[in-house]
Amino acid sequence: KDSPTRLEAAKNSVRQMGGEIKAFYLVMGHYDAVVVSELPDDEAATRFALATAARGYVRTETLRAYPEAEYRKIISALP
Repeated sequence: KDSPTRLEAAKNSVRQMGGEIKAFYLVMGHYDAVVVSELPDDEAATRFALATAARGYVRTETLRAYPEAEYRKIISALP
């Protein structure tokens, strides 16, 4: 029942780190929720994940996502 309050706290935490939670989804299956966030760099994302996990009610799995433009750049650099 406290999940909406924790989500608002997470949004505030991300904002303080210069980022934004772009989307939140309640999901069925192995995971309970998926959060799509954007932070200034990988270090800020790591700080957010560690700070969230330290609260004891969340386990995280972080996936670095590349937008299409970056994907095309990476692919074009392949030998």
